[in-house]
Amino acid sequence: MSRIAIVLGLSFLLFAPRARAQEVIEGEVPSEGDYFVIPFEVPEGVVEIEVRHDDLSDVNILDWGLFDPSEFRGYGGGNTEPAIVGVDAASRSYLPGPITPGTWSVYVGKARVDETPARYRIEIVLRDTATLAPQPERAPYAPVDALETEARWYAGDFHVHSRESGDASGTLDEIAMYAESIDLDFVMLSEHNTTSQLELYAATQAAHPALLLVPGIEVTTYQGHAMSLGGTTWIDHRLGFEGITMAEIAGAVRDDGALFSINHPSLNLGDACIGCAWSATLDGAAIDAIEIQTGALGPTSLFLPRTIMRWEGLVAAGHRVVALGGSDDHRAGTGTGTLDSPIGSPTTMVWAEELSVAAILEGVRRGRTVVKLGGPDDPMVELSSPELGPDDDTIVADSVTFRVRVTGAALGASLRLVRSGVPGEDIEVVGDPFEHETTMVAGASEDFVRAELLIGGRPRVITSHLFVRPSTPGGPDAGVAPDAGAVGEPGGGGCTCRATSTGSGSRAWPLIALVIGVGIVRRRSRIT
Repeated sequence: MSRIAIVLGLSFLLFAPRARAQEVIEGEVPSEGDYFVIPFEVPEGVVEIEVRHDDLSDVNILDWGLFDPSEFRGYGGGNTEPAIVGVDAASRSYLPGPITPGTWSVYVGKARVDETPARYRIEIVLRDTATLAPQPERAPYAPVDALETEARWYAGDFHVHSRESGDASGTLDEIAMYAESIDLDFVMLSEHNTTSQLELYAATQAAHPALLLVPGIEVTTYQGHAMSLGGTTWIDHRLGFEGITMAEIAGAVRDDGALFSINHPSLNLGDACIGCAWSATLDGAAIDAIEIQTGALGPTSLFLPRTIMRWEGLVAAGHRVVALGGSDDHRAGTGTGTLDSPIGSPTTMVWAEELSVAAILEGVRRGRTVVKLGGPDDPMVELSSPELGPDDDTIVADSVTFRVRVTGAALGASLRLVRSGVPGEDIEVVGDPFEHETTMVAGASEDFVRAELLIGGRPRVITSHLFVRPSTPGGPDAGVAPDAGAVGEPGGGGCTCRATSTGSGSRAWPLIALVIGVGIVRRRSRIT
């Protein structure tokens, strides 16, 4: 060995960060429950902790997270690399901060245990000198002022993962650049069971001042994935651990001022997506929204009819559940494979008073959403009624006029209204923009109506619902024998359509002042 090599080796030994203590813990995975906790002690003076973990199996899958004596410090899920937390820095999915002496704990989730007895091994390394460089780009999350003050439809994606999720690779900056390239107005980073991404929002938002970053967390359980829309507080996702229920999880989301949405509820892919299909028990009153389409049009579209049935079943039960779409992108828009779902595929349009987090969430809360299943370049469909107040979602009347406006649709597209889960007639879309007006006789109880645009005979754009409640108890026909030939009434003869002249704009949300131009066609009919 040369003298230079000896000197370099000695220098490394003298100046390399030293482990103050190292502990190896091995054990058998408990057979009961989906989660367990492994405690360890941290003395005074430690500035960095490294946790190396191993499920000791090519078959079993364990998920890993970390608590200090009083708080959540990160969740890497299936991350294979060690978790490192220090005073001024942390590895992805984890949170830097004071290294409080006392009892810390690794918490472990049994994502998949096929080989028994299952075992684990963790190594705890405590250091008095940090190995990670400080991360000045981190800052506490704080909402920014409105990026725009115009009331309009804003385009975004409510389901995107950065590298702060253990199974994703894109940085926040890469995600923002891609979202800008396809003209999205907002994007929500929805990491699995962690809030580490929120500390990176300020730096990314400053670098991309035209794109709104909406906070969020994907609460990932083994019985379904839910979204904390707008959430900024870690939600204990350990369903069943110490009696935690899905109702408590949903309540914690709302206590954080966020909205609770069910993600990809029908996406049953087995071990390819653990817990993706929704199997948890939860009262529909706790659900604010549902992701009706996850990912780009393709194989996952096979789950759309089943998800629509779930959604409309919840609404039929009296719950105001709003339609959302999310790409579930994990590669900052760069995926090109059959199962990849780039950011914006699908795109959710939200009618909001301004481009701010509060306004976007309020738009969702009020049901002002339209899901473009194919992406931001899909046509737009707007459903409104002149009988609807600007702040309402329910029309109280015995007869209701609905107006649908379609823009950007090519020849061959068709439109239909869906009343309480029952599709109406297909109406050919002719001209751009195209407008259709329909009169509906209220039923005996509350109805829910949405519009959808079809391309090639398949749904491509879907609106959330408007609701109709009769002003006459029991409905307008209460106590009157129905006329079997009456158009548009229960038991009637269907629907008639005729072209009408252009009228003035509706006062209802979300109708914008109509621009009447060449090629506009309006149709009018009555539906039952």
